[in-house]
Amino acid sequence: MLQKTRSQNTKELSFEDFKAEVLNDYKIAKISRECSLLGRREVLTGKAKFGIFGDGKEVPQLAMAKAFKKGDFRSGYYRDQTFMMAIGELTAQQFFAGLYAHTNIDLEPMSAGRQMGGHFATHSLHEDGNWKNLTEQYNSSSDISPTAGQMPRLLGLAQASKVYRNEKSVQKNTNFSVNGNEVAWGTIGNASTSEGLFFETINAAGVLQVPMVMSVWDDEYGISVHAKHQTTKESISEILKGFQRDNEKNGYEIFVVNGWDYVQLIDIYNKAAKIAREEHVPVLIHVKELTQPQGHSTSGSHERYKDKERLLWEKEHDCIAQMRKWILDFELPTEDGKILRFVNSEEEIILLEKEAKKIVTSAKRNAWNAYTNEIKQEVSVAVDLLDKIAAKSKNGAFITKYKNDLENILEPIRKEVLIAVRKSLRYLNEEDFPEKTALQNFIKTSLENAAYKYSSYLMSENELSALSIQEKKPTYQQEKKLVDARIVMRDNFDALLKKHPELLIFGEDAGYIGDVNQGLEGLQEKYGNIRISDTGIREATIVGQGIGMAMRGLRPIAEIQYLDYLLYALQIMSDDLATLHYRTFGKQKAPLIIRTRGHRLEGIWHAGSPMGGIINNVRGMHVLVPRNMTKAAGFYNTLLEGDEPALVIECLNGYRLKEELPNNLGDFKTPIGVVETIKNGTDITVISYGSTLRIVSDTAKELQQVGIDVEIIDAQSLLPFDLKHDCVKSLTKTNKLLIVDEDVPGGASAFILQEIVEKQNGYQYLDSKPATLSAKAHRPAYGTDGDYFSKPSAEDIFEKIYAIMHESNPQKYKSLY
Repeated sequence: MLQKTRSQNTKELSFEDFKAEVLNDYKIAKISRECSLLGRREVLTGKAKFGIFGDGKEVPQLAMAKAFKKGDFRSGYYRDQTFMMAIGELTAQQFFAGLYAHTNIDLEPMSAGRQMGGHFATHSLHEDGNWKNLTEQYNSSSDISPTAGQMPRLLGLAQASKVYRNEKSVQKNTNFSVNGNEVAWGTIGNASTSEGLFFETINAAGVLQVPMVMSVWDDEYGISVHAKHQTTKESISEILKGFQRDNEKNGYEIFVVNGWDYVQLIDIYNKAAKIAREEHVPVLIHVKELTQPQGHSTSGSHERYKDKERLLWEKEHDCIAQMRKWILDFELPTEDGKILRFVNSEEEIILLEKEAKKIVTSAKRNAWNAYTNEIKQEVSVAVDLLDKIAAKSKNGAFITKYKNDLENILEPIRKEVLIAVRKSLRYLNEEDFPEKTALQNFIKTSLENAAYKYSSYLMSENELSALSIQEKKPTYQQEKKLVDARIVMRDNFDALLKKHPELLIFGEDAGYIGDVNQGLEGLQEKYGNIRISDTGIREATIVGQGIGMAMRGLRPIAEIQYLDYLLYALQIMSDDLATLHYRTFGKQKAPLIIRTRGHRLEGIWHAGSPMGGIINNVRGMHVLVPRNMTKAAGFYNTLLEGDEPALVIECLNGYRLKEELPNNLGDFKTPIGVVETIKNGTDITVISYGSTLRIVSDTAKELQQVGIDVEIIDAQSLLPFDLKHDCVKSLTKTNKLLIVDEDVPGGASAFILQEIVEKQNGYQYLDSKPATLSAKAHRPAYGTDGDYFSKPSAEDIFEKIYAIMHESNPQKYKSLY
């Protein structure tokens, strides 16, 4: 009898069972390899757009799959197809459906064609947007292409297990964890370990001591660049030896193993899983001597940069070739003198390989037929319609040409259908008959269907959307209780922590001292250092912690100390967090709230308001810009009732200002996507947000003295902006518009202007040119004078508004200059 090696399970199995398992593994590896080979061919023949495959990495992924359990999460990179096949979450037909970008989520479950092949995900959500029981399924967080971009999220996925094991308040959430036993499995190519995100995550995981197993697939190259140009000592495990744990200090367990050694790989992965799962110690597995038989991707050939000796070595050390040799050579003598073998002759393994090839060929054909048949049906309808229209139209010859061209395309795509019918419609501009109406309806329906296939699920589309949560105003005691605004924030967070046991708040200085502005004062002492915790200075992985934990049912608020520092994390916010719901066709979510503070302070690095850059990089998140702490607290209350990611930017200079303390803390809600008119007026509409709004309000009093009555609107929310179109309603009264903010020219003020003038059709109510007033193009200079001359001042606002009124009525408002 042999020990079962596929997991930590000590159950014994017979040799026949072991043999079946080995041969099944080999078959999976061959299916995966055939998918890579045939996939490349599909790209080069034009059926698919681009290919990046997992060939050369098959055997270590088989070993990883054996140690992977239900409830575990993978956060990997785009070569893990064998692993996904081994855990039963990817079929060969689904592989090709992804390659062809099939928009049917049932047939292409990874992303419904929204991501290129090699980007894998499982479904965490039911159709209604509610969570599945993640402990009963294998989980893969949706991959992204940016190298090492999977690392920050991996940290959070692992940390969630630590939280579930150690924090009593969330241990009833059995859909997400079983005593924190889940391991987060990361994979990365050796060259990508040069990225800062890799090192930042490795360091943070060592500090936090989370159950993370990090596999580095090492084939010695990063595209065409050899490891000697990538990594000191040409070995990531060598340079990370200082992370190795010892008897005195925590750290990593580090293993190094050859990627073609099937038996050793299984042993290492089982050991790694046991350490991470039971001890919550991170593990690094450096998998060496791997190959890349087809080069980096379909964009080029590796023969251009590998010499003959390297290519020969790769052929000999190909992990599947080595596994095949081991299977053929395997002999195990028994006590009675018999010899046990996996196969009795090479013919058996050849038959298995032929079967694998047949499976892949059939899967490719079925995937292609499923993909093209949908489009061919659309072509058929379009051709029939154009044929009938051509018979009636005076421009029938032109329409017939479009029809014939479309009909003769052997492998049409939707784009070509729409080109033919939309161009044909132009020739019917002066004609009117039923078939024209049918064509118009066909085009409208096609575009509506395309909107669902290609543009849906940017945000939640169910009752969990934060936009469906109604406003609830703060209430107050009869006797006013004025406090520092930070107290409103602190006491509201206190109420939220009581109300939401899954809520966690963490960031630089967020724990022990209660954040630099004391908005969390005393809360760590009250709720413990898991729910309120400090982090290192590492913004990208702070956000990564939040993404991963939010994907596992927790409700994290990740604090980035200042808005300017958000730039460190913007790539992760943009590429991962903001796209997650969209790129999984609504099948995964991460309702992370990012808390920061910004606007006017001192100097280049602490006074930035790069709102235009932010809002154009994080579509898929809410971006909220409250003018005071009560409004900010209301946004947190709203967001925690919904299931979408958001960025809340508090006013940095507002914490010590006085605000009235509400008595319904944790319960009042600021609506998202709704502006607020804070002063009615008749002469001009001025829109602003955040700290600058206070300057606008003060200036309005001075303008009143010269007979200018300003209507002031607080934007409150930039993404989304003014869903009720209240701004344009104001313009119907004032007919003049000024947008004031402290972003650079062309930033958020330009965005707001487009929303009002173009989207809300506000242009038709204007009798003066709409204007913006922003900061200078440079970062703010240091000091009070630096602020005054870098960003809009009260005098700037006064004179800008006065000039608009002068242009409208020069007799009444004489020129100041």
